[in-house]
Amino acid sequence: MTDSDDLSSWSDTATRRAIEGFVWSVVDGPDHVPEAERVAVFDNDGTLWPEKPMPTQLQYIVQQWRAAAKLAPELAQQQPYLAAVSGDFVWLGTAIDKHYDGDDTDFTVILDALVGLTDGMSVEDYARSVQEFYSSAQHPTLRRSYADAVYRPMVELLRFLEKHGFTCYIVSGGERDFMRPMTEANYGIPPERVVGTAFGLTYDVDNAEVRYAASLSFFDDGEEKPIRIWSRIGRRPLFAAGNSNGDMAMLDFARGGSQPGLALLIHHDDDAERGDVPYDAGAEKALSAATARGYTVVSVRDDWERVFPDLSPPAKPR
Repeated sequence: MTDSDDLSSWSDTATRRAIEGFVWSVVDGPDHVPEAERVAVFDNDGTLWPEKPMPTQLQYIVQQWRAAAKLAPELAQQQPYLAAVSGDFVWLGTAIDKHYDGDDTDFTVILDALVGLTDGMSVEDYARSVQEFYSSAQHPTLRRSYADAVYRPMVELLRFLEKHGFTCYIVSGGERDFMRPMTEANYGIPPERVVGTAFGLTYDVDNAEVRYAASLSFFDDGEEKPIRIWSRIGRRPLFAAGNSNGDMAMLDFARGGSQPGLALLIHHDDDAERGDVPYDAGAEKALSAATARGYTVVSVRDDWERVFPDLSPPAKPR
């Protein structure tokens, strides 16, 4: 395979060679798979861009919770509004880590407050609100736009797979309609190929509007991911990439077919101060089971030459 420049942000390691070798095998080699069956699925937070110090959607939600607490000050005395008002990102981040460890005590509190934010809002109004957020928001520690905070090697991997006949989807625990306004610009993935957690929806007959209900339709994590992949795509993925315990079922689904697929597990182990914080929290089970389950572990430290896109120089004044 003569595509060495396509994965230019990847180091020349066994991991990169495993990816290239697998793609060659199913495209031109002994394990040929028809192009229509080459489906690849990618988690989003922690896989295509950072999820620390908290997932991107939480930053958007924190803004909404702060505004709600300003209108109703009594909310500021209870979680998660208390964390939002006080800037306690540790509580929010720990709630996510506890969820991945099987404890949803605090995560349920977040979800209950989350669905109330969009109750009665039209899907178009929500999309506009999210687009406005992305137009100006910066990653809280990297201090760069979210468009410049994507993992460059993973975006290269998306293009590499597409070049070889794969159709790529995002399958995330993140909320579907929060991701859709940005996936095409940031990852080259159109909104119809985004699968994620979904709020309940209703149809307003009088105004011909689709609106959100104060409910969660489903939470696309863990064992729900293969179910949503099948219901939305109708094919078992041949390639899957994730980074947490919540991605294990999706990775196993890719590995478990008659033609075993490649399952990538991103390990955030970089201590080189390139901006990606090292951590194992929320991924301990996946990492410990990686060898037994046949996951290919991607070391951010060792397998990626570069982590983020190079920042463009500011435009010169006219």
